[in-house]
Amino acid sequence: MKDATVSARVEYDVKTEAEDILQKLGVPVSVVINSLYRQIIYRRGVPFSLIVPAEPKTLDSMTKAELDAKLQHSYDQSLKGEGRPFDAVFDELDRGLA
Repeated sequence: MKDATVSARVEYDVKTEAEDILQKLGVPVSVVINSLYRQIIYRRGVPFSLIVPAEPKTLDSMTKAELDAKLQHSYDQSLKGEGRPFDAVFDELDRGLA
């Protein structure tokens, strides 16, 4: 019997994107939250790895070869159309800094 409510504040974009995916899958948000809670109980912990990501290398810490390889990779991606528009990237960065 479901008789408890969970309330959490999340970023709007994260909520919207996740709910869009769940809707396409035909899975209600409450089912996912209930499943997560059950996995926490079953595993006696969070059911996925929580790690602090490695900090990205800054320009001043890269060798010339590392920088050249990174620039070449980015250039190759742009030729294949795999990149994202710079204004979208900067908008995302702005939201993260706010």
